[in-house]
Amino acid sequence: MIVSTEQQLEDLLSQPSQADAQAMAALDGDLLLLGVGGKMGPSLARRARRACALAGVKKRIAGVARFSTPGTREFLEANGIETIAADLLESAALAALPDMENVIFMTGRKFGSTGAEHLTWAMNVFQPGAAAERFRRSRIVAFSSGNVYPLMPVLQGGATESTPPGPIGEYPQSALGRERILEYFSSRHGTPMTILRLNYAIDLRYGVLLDVGQKVFERRPVDLAMGHANVIWQGDANSVCLRSFALCQSPPEILNLTGPETISIRWLAGRFGERFGIDPILEGTESDTALLNNAARCHRLFGYPAVTVEQMIEMVADWIGLGGATHNKPTHFETRDGRF
Repeated sequence: MIVSTEQQLEDLLSQPSQADAQAMAALDGDLLLLGVGGKMGPSLARRARRACALAGVKKRIAGVARFSTPGTREFLEANGIETIAADLLESAALAALPDMENVIFMTGRKFGSTGAEHLTWAMNVFQPGAAAERFRRSRIVAFSSGNVYPLMPVLQGGATESTPPGPIGEYPQSALGRERILEYFSSRHGTPMTILRLNYAIDLRYGVLLDVGQKVFERRPVDLAMGHANVIWQGDANSVCLRSFALCQSPPEILNLTGPETISIRWLAGRFGERFGIDPILEGTESDTALLNNAARCHRLFGYPAVTVEQMIEMVADWIGLGGATHNKPTHFETRDGRF
C-alpha cells in the first residue's frame, strides 16, 4: 500500500477496527483528551470519533491543548472533535475544563529537556498530578514511556511490566515521576487508571524507521550504539489506548505497549538500503543492551498489531522517496544516557 498524502495517512491512522467500535460502545460516558495537539493526539481523537460512528453511539469527544501548531485545531474541529485551548500548567485553565467520565492523558515533554530540566519536571510530574486531582472522579488512561526501564540485555527480549524501573537520565526519571504521582492520586481517590508504557509509535512523518530510512537515503551514517529497538504502528497504539479503559483500576494497571519484534538497527538499515539501492553507512558497534520493551501481555489481551514491521518499512520507504512531509523531530533513539 502506497500512502502519498497526509490526508491518506491521517485516514489510515484513524481507521477504527471492530474492536475499537465495541470498546467505544461499551465505554460509559464521554471522552476528553488532554494534550491532543501532539504527534498522536489528532489521529487518536479522530479514531475515537470514527469508532463511535461505526458503533452507532453518540459521545462528546473533546481535546485540550495549547494548539501551537498551525492547522491542528481546525483539523480536529472539521472532524467532529470539540477543541478547548488551554495551558494545563495553569490551575485556572485546568479547573475550567468540563467534567468527563473518561480522560486520556497525553501531555509530556522529552526533547529539549537538557538545559530546561525544571520545565520537563513541571510538565511530566506536576501537570499530571494536577490533572489527576482535577479528574479524580474519571477513568484515566495515561501515556508513559518505556524509558522508565533500564537498558536490558538484548537476548532477554525486553523489560516486562514486572521489571523494576531503572530510568537513566532526567527525562526518564521524570517519566517515572509521572507514573508515581498518578499512582498517588489513584490511591488517594480510588481513581481507576491504566498507564501505557509506550515504545516508539511509528507515523510516516516521525519515528525510528523514518530516522534510519532518512539517513540511509541521504547517505548519512547510521549509529549502531543502540543496536536494537521496538516499534509499533501509531494506529495500533491508538487502538490499544481506546481499548485500555476496560483495564482501568486502582492502583493503576501498567501495560507495555509496542510491537512484538526486537528489531536490529543494522538489519533495518540494510532493508532500507535494498529499497533505495544504497549501501548504508554504518557507524559504531552494537551494545549487548538496549532500551527494549516486552509487550507480550498487551498482545495477549488485545491481539498482535495489524500493521507489520515489513509493511511499515515499505510505507516509510515510499514516503521518503516521495519527499513526504515530516515533523522534523528525530527520536534520538540511539541515545543511551537519557539526555534529550
